[in-house]
Amino acid sequence: MPDAQRTEEIDIEALEDVGANPDPRRPIGEVIAARYGRRSLLAAGAAAAAIAALPGDVPAQTVAPREGGPSTLTFPELRHRLAQTDAVAEGYERQVVIRWGDPVLPGAPPFDPRAVTEASQAKQFGYNCDYLDYFPLPMGSRTADHGLLVVNHEYTNTNLIFPGMGSGREARTRSSGPQTRAELMAHGLSVVEVKREGNAWSYVKDSPRNRRITGETPMRVAGPAAGAERMKTKDDPTGMRVLGTLNNCAGGNTPWGTVLTGEENTNYYFGGDPAKTPHQAIMRRYGIVNASLYNWWRHQDRFDVEKEPNESFRFGWVVEFDPYDPESVPVKRTALGRFKHEGATHAVSADGRVVIYSGDDERFEYVYKFVTARPWNPNDRAANRDLLDEGTLYAGKFLEDGKVEWLPLVFGQGPLTAANGFASQADVLIETRRAADLLGATPMDRPEDVETNPVNGRVYVMLTNNSRRTAQQAGGANPRPRNIHGHVLEIIPPGAGTDRVDHAATEARWALFIAAGKPGIDAGAQYHRATSDDGWLSCPDNCAFDSKGRIWIATDGAPANAGVADGLYAADTAGFGRALTRLFYQAPTGAEVCGPRFTPDDRTIFLAIQHPGEDAGSTFERPSTRWPDFAEGMPPRPSVIAIVRKDGGPIGD
Repeated sequence: MPDAQRTEEIDIEALEDVGANPDPRRPIGEVIAARYGRRSLLAAGAAAAAIAALPGDVPAQTVAPREGGPSTLTFPELRHRLAQTDAVAEGYERQVVIRWGDPVLPGAPPFDPRAVTEASQAKQFGYNCDYLDYFPLPMGSRTADHGLLVVNHEYTNTNLIFPGMGSGREARTRSSGPQTRAELMAHGLSVVEVKREGNAWSYVKDSPRNRRITGETPMRVAGPAAGAERMKTKDDPTGMRVLGTLNNCAGGNTPWGTVLTGEENTNYYFGGDPAKTPHQAIMRRYGIVNASLYNWWRHQDRFDVEKEPNESFRFGWVVEFDPYDPESVPVKRTALGRFKHEGATHAVSADGRVVIYSGDDERFEYVYKFVTARPWNPNDRAANRDLLDEGTLYAGKFLEDGKVEWLPLVFGQGPLTAANGFASQADVLIETRRAADLLGATPMDRPEDVETNPVNGRVYVMLTNNSRRTAQQAGGANPRPRNIHGHVLEIIPPGAGTDRVDHAATEARWALFIAAGKPGIDAGAQYHRATSDDGWLSCPDNCAFDSKGRIWIATDGAPANAGVADGLYAADTAGFGRALTRLFYQAPTGAEVCGPRFTPDDRTIFLAIQHPGEDAGSTFERPSTRWPDFAEGMPPRPSVIAIVRKDGGPIGD
């Protein structure tokens, strides 16, 4: 079939989950149902007591509730809304720090929405910001008003970037060669120096510390898959060098002060017919089929699987780089596995080994952790340079008795042998999904961000939703045949709540924190009994913790038909207000909220506002919002915002 005809027949929505687990055995919904039955964990105010009573659990932290209610959070709660602009709780101020197209590198032109080119985007702040991180200056300090802001640029909305593209995702298949090159440069990451003067944040436009990493930045491949046969291409016969990073979603950092950025939906960029390559089965498992969400493969040969069948294996990794050194070469750390990485959050185990938690963001995929082979060295930063190249990757198996078993993905162990098509550890990591399938890991409901609470040592898993859950898989704490609102799980490692948390252990326990949706309307929704009509949430995506251990949950997929925008919600994780979520911030129409990140003093929270105006029918010429500029002719611009208290106090108190 001619390419043009094939493009017209693409089912864009179907591409989102084409790589999903084809045989999800014992998914998390069934496990929750078997463990909890139909009792409500949060009924009659018993949530905190019920979960704290699990065998070996730590007592709930004793935090005095605020006057007038059980929550320790004091901000006046927002009302749910859906509008062209955003809103924050009374007493707080939202500041735009940097927007798509703002100059980052020397020589960058001012932003012109009708002159978006490869050259301009390579030096300007990229599109759709997701993961955020704040690295204090100087390095090693806890400076809260001067640092480096690191920002992921996940993907591009072609219809909102270029005039005349029409509306919807189909616009991505209409881009020209020069437009695809501009989009390639709008991906990757930005690093910008930021300062707070008084109570106002801004970025330093001419800082020598600023950096752009794009879809063509040279990167090194390290770890077990470096140099593997399937990592080699015509342009890189060594399998050791890759151009760029793509679809960077949530990420994390390391104890030695480097960035970990996860490559997520990299299948979107590859086209051509996998049946004409030797890798059809593995490509299908990772979502590469005879269609493409973007038009890049028609104009850039490396994204055509028929012309370069190995290029796709070079994406889907965690990338590490040093934000303090703008000349440092990013490294793809293959020991952490290849899948749709959402998050790469570190925890230090009691013996000093470093653990990286991550989710595979697709329906019926898995939660993973990587444990380094040796402890990190806090006294010698250089000694940790390649620490993430040696260790063990595990996939999680969640049992109905409340236990988590971490299953090692190690070549030669169990089913990961030549008999099942694995010839080396490189093969196991390149086909991480299939390896986890064979081990019997638990299929989850779109595991996104996975974060560790620094106060109680528990690990919180954002399970955004699963619209493909069947009636046979429903029940208990998730009685909905279609889990469209998602839920949040806690993983409790041995020693949680003490200073000897064993994140490296091969067993842990799990508990349900919240089941999202509107109480009384959405069956199975579970929170603290005092949650208000404006405190319920849908589709938890990212999260962060303040210094008191309270969770701040950002959402992606709130039901617009219910008049609700995505936002940022906060709740205590223990004590009287456990799981009592309160609405703090709401995004403009079409946007999701990403990457919540506190400064060390808790007096600022940075948020990434991604794809504002991504509504049905929205176009460059007639967008559903022109946030944040609201200037005629200016399209909506993904941006990083800072939220501060007007009196300069800590957020939430």
